[in-house]
Amino acid sequence: MRYIPNSPEERAEMLASVGLSNASELFRSIPGDVQLGRKLNITDPLAEPEVIAAMEAMAAKNTGATKPSFLGAGVYSHFSPTVVDHLIQRSEFFTSYTPYQPEISQGTLQYIFEFQTLVCQLTGMEVANASMYDGSTAMAEAYLMAQRVTRRDKIVVAKSVHPEYRDVAVTYAQHGDTEIVEIDFDEATGRVSGLEALDDKTAALVVQSPNFFGCIEDLKSLADAAHAVGALLVVAVTEAISFGMLKTPGSYGADIVVGEGQSWGIPMSFGGPHVGLFATQEKYVRQMPGRLAGVAYDKNGNRGFVLTLSTREQHIRREKATSNICTNQGLIALAATIYMESMGKKGLQEVAVQNAQKAAYAKKKIAEIDGYEIAFSAPTFNEFVVRGPRPATEILESVREKGIIGGLALPKYYSDRLNEFLVCATETNTKTQIDNLVAALSSAG
Repeated sequence: MRYIPNSPEERAEMLASVGLSNASELFRSIPGDVQLGRKLNITDPLAEPEVIAAMEAMAAKNTGATKPSFLGAGVYSHFSPTVVDHLIQRSEFFTSYTPYQPEISQGTLQYIFEFQTLVCQLTGMEVANASMYDGSTAMAEAYLMAQRVTRRDKIVVAKSVHPEYRDVAVTYAQHGDTEIVEIDFDEATGRVSGLEALDDKTAALVVQSPNFFGCIEDLKSLADAAHAVGALLVVAVTEAISFGMLKTPGSYGADIVVGEGQSWGIPMSFGGPHVGLFATQEKYVRQMPGRLAGVAYDKNGNRGFVLTLSTREQHIRREKATSNICTNQGLIALAATIYMESMGKKGLQEVAVQNAQKAAYAKKKIAEIDGYEIAFSAPTFNEFVVRGPRPATEILESVREKGIIGGLALPKYYSDRLNEFLVCATETNTKTQIDNLVAALSSAG
């Protein structure tokens, strides 16, 4: 009864006042076949030391966190300077809330402004919002924004875009007017094909670069193809470290750039929380979802920061809102900002180069193993697809038995690619780890 404020008599009285005899009747609208039908499997009360011991025992089962890993596919292992974790634990960042009142929110507004500025510089776009929940929801919002800008409803998206991102976008758009058309990728290069699907009804062409297979797309030709029919080019980026080495999507003509900023100092954390990126051209700023912090000056000429744009329906009339759920990942965006500021331009470039070099070494060594080949010919950044001599799940299980997480089996998302798996190498993978992976794959073949 320690945490239940109402006595049994009081609960009975409340139930009687609404014509019920027991609490279970409160849930009678839920179909019986989806109700649990039994008590929760909860142990008897434990003392604090027992709880700690139980939690430690459960945590010890997460052996994947300590094994050499070559998993990527949207969540990446990167080194984060200790200054990131140290600074975000300062009390003023723990207690900050939505910066509605600029007079008491200058610190929060300033780092949001810095985050936006850094995102613009790395994507080559003119404006960026204060962040979004994650990369997949950012891409889904780009669908809706493209519809608003073009007044068209057809979205053409490449199958080489992260499958889970595409699933989220379908969930977002399923009750609206959006028509989603998926186009294929070239079997030889791994790049987008099927551009004949573009027409004068297309709102946007949506691609990912580097794509789900790690291949770097020819964004210039894709932008030209989209613009030729009056559509926007939306570029999704799941590996933010690639911005440190590749030319910006904006420089190729992208209209909207969305992505996942987890690589910027954010732990993998078994899938979240992470931070979404959303950037576009200034002429579309009124159609951009989320918040935007800007610079203003008081009557004495002193610079300050304000919430310039906030397009949720709790801020403006519902029919004028560009999104009714998106806000921003305040603490995670702060961590990403601290990471980018502490690494600096040269640091980001160095990390990106290490990723590319280690992946290139791994790709070369794996391709030399008898029975293995690299599936696609397009240039890659830090991920690539390997085609093995037998089912990928069997190969990776054999590698796991040797204490290595060798990659992601593609049949999970592409059922026709039975023998293929995605390998990722980052700056956290040593040459010894890569050589051990190569040896394990050789014996698994």
